[in-house]
Amino acid sequence: MTPNLKRFAWLSIAAALTTIALKTVAYLLTGSVGLLSDAIESIVNLVGAFMALSMLTVAARPADEDHSYGHSKAEYFSSGVEGTLILIAALAIAVAATERLLWPRPIDQVGIGLAVSLVASLVNLAVALVLLRASREHHSITLEANAHHLLTDVWTSAGVIAGVGAVAMTGWVRLDPLVALVVAANIVWTGTRIVRKSILGLMDTALPAEELAAVKRALESHLGEGIEYHALRTRVSGARRFVSLHVLVPGAWTVHRGHELLEDIEARIRAAVPNVTILTHLESLDDPASWDDVHLDRPAQKPPGGGTPDA
Repeated sequence: MTPNLKRFAWLSIAAALTTIALKTVAYLLTGSVGLLSDAIESIVNLVGAFMALSMLTVAARPADEDHSYGHSKAEYFSSGVEGTLILIAALAIAVAATERLLWPRPIDQVGIGLAVSLVASLVNLAVALVLLRASREHHSITLEANAHHLLTDVWTSAGVIAGVGAVAMTGWVRLDPLVALVVAANIVWTGTRIVRKSILGLMDTALPAEELAAVKRALESHLGEGIEYHALRTRVSGARRFVSLHVLVPGAWTVHRGHELLEDIEARIRAAVPNVTILTHLESLDDPASWDDVHLDRPAQKPPGGGTPDA
């Protein structure tokens, strides 16, 4: 059963609303463009959280006639959109910081502003850690993207607080927009990484190395007894994993014996990799045709008895 992850999206929405309010107050108190950049990113957090909620709702739908493999890929749309929003926010921050760099302005009520911003950062940190743990437990790229976005917000706030504090100590007001530009660069890096991971997911990327190694260990436990395998293919689709392979056994084996072997192999892979769907195909070691389908595309052949392949 697919776990209900929407509660984590609602938690992210609540955190975004709270931090927007706190950071806006901090900006209004101080006039710091660094704190303004922080508030802008929290607005992006809110939009991303609502996108996460909608895509997690779609991903949780069961398989149907038009989507026989389920809807788990919907999560990649959420993470891709959130990554794009992060990049847009970085551009907005850079524009605001450049303007303030050219026309600097003093910062007011630094102590109160920094205290409010610190509280907002602690809220983001707590929620990010919850989301990150949930993303690892449930293999959700949507929650992972949301968690890393919030963690980026935390580091952003830390940099802004340091910049505003430095302005208060040195009196050099241009430190504030300079820190905001560094923040924008950091956000660009995070947004690019999230978008890249989303694209890789939509391109049917293979299982992560550690999960692929676990699959191979499950298969190797059967080798050495006249049993081989080939055409091992894997892909990740949101929280789901897909594995397909051909298992070759001696031609004298009965169908029942071969089926028992495949059942045991599939059970071992399920125990090693979570949320996995497995497709196995039994072939004979004694049939030369068993080696014709190692590659993804097998050349068209005439069926036994002649005629055309679709006759």
